Amino acid sequence: MFRNQYDTDVTVWSPEGRLLQVEYAMESVKQGSACVGLRSDSICVLGALKRSVSELSSHQKKLLEIDDHMAMGIAGLTADARSLAKYMRNECLNHKYIYGDNIPPAVLMSDLADKHQRTTQTYVRRPFGVGLLVAGVDPQRNSCHLYQTCPSGNLYEFYASAIGARSQSARTYLEKHYETFPQCSKDELIVHALQALVGCVSGDDELTKDNGSIAIVGKDLSYTLIEGDELQPYLDKLELKSNDDDDDDEAEEGDAPQAMET
Repeated sequence: MFRNQYDTDVTVWSPEGRLLQVEYAMESVKQGSACVGLRSDSICVLGALKRSVSELSSHQKKLLEIDDHMAMGIAGLTADARSLAKYMRNECLNHKYIYGDNIPPAVLMSDLADKHQRTTQTYVRRPFGVGLLVAGVDPQRNSCHLYQTCPSGNLYEFYASAIGARSQSARTYLEKHYETFPQCSKDELIVHALQALVGCVSGDDELTKDNGSIAIVGKDLSYTLIEGDELQPYLDKLELKSNDDDDDDEAEEGDAPQAMET
């Protein structure tokens, strides 16, 4: 993308009918570190790659707790995500104070999408440069949901999704396996999330307990964050699963009929 006379303000339309400032904000989501989300009938899992600015610094948090029944994963500007997380937490508290129950995720996500959209029609504010994956449990229907938002104000519900840099690899993996997710256990979903993240790691880096992070919410499970030493057993399971898959591929190649010589 190149600077032109139609990208000086978010309210200026280009001749092609585009809001370039909004598109630039969506580009910032594509450059953020990857985040994946998937759900079964009883549990939602979010996974994220954490970045550190140098070897001397800690890794940035990519998964945030909104309420006991809701978690958020981010890709893009972390500061914008913290602002939105504060808004969402306040809405959860207000709803619980007035109605005495957890807010349904669909209600909160609709309000959040409206908040995103308002910034695209007001010249004094810029769009939020962050994409969100929000996992939550509906207290009324006792069902799990996964939502995705983007700076344009669009809101989507998914069985599984991935956002951020190199997330296409994760989406391809999720598309191949999403039909098995509804009946998966917690551990199986976590391994699927980690497997999807493996394809999003840049260069020669590897997915480790330091740069990986998992968050869980479920029907009978409050928000739980798994990282560091707690994540290592799942990484070990992932390595065993990868080795078993490699062995199966080699066995299939060995069983393949050989071409007859003439």
